Amino acid sequence: MTIEYLYIAIGSALGGMMRYWCMINASNYFGNNFPYGTLIVNILGSFIIGCLAGLIFAGKCSISDNMQKFMMVGICGGYTTFSSFSLDTLKLLQKAEYLKAASNITMSVILCLLASYIGYIIVNIMTYNKHL
Repeated sequence: MTIEYLYIAIGSALGGMMRYWCMINASNYFGNNFPYGTLIVNILGSFIIGCLAGLIFAGKCSISDNMQKFMMVGICGGYTTFSSFSLDTLKLLQKAEYLKAASNITMSVILCLLASYIGYIIVNIMTYNKHL
């Protein structure tokens, strides 16, 4: 096992704890009649990975490969919950709540893609303005 796996493992643990905290608080705030926690986590995770991509892949920030894996594979991978999204959607379908299932799929895909794009754009705007 190389050191990169340790970076990913630590990041995953942190991301998982952050996901749990966010989902518990979303459930307490919005209730349990729709998987809001999973939706919020996926949107935030998409936004964060978009910001990181905007910094790293666009050459705005130079970090080591291990730190990139720690943040993107570890933290973001441990934080985002596509597997939970799939299970939540399956449960809605099994209960014949087709409109809620379709809403969850549609909102998750569109809002998460939009969040990634917005994060990427914000970082590029912020780093561009610093050079003016």
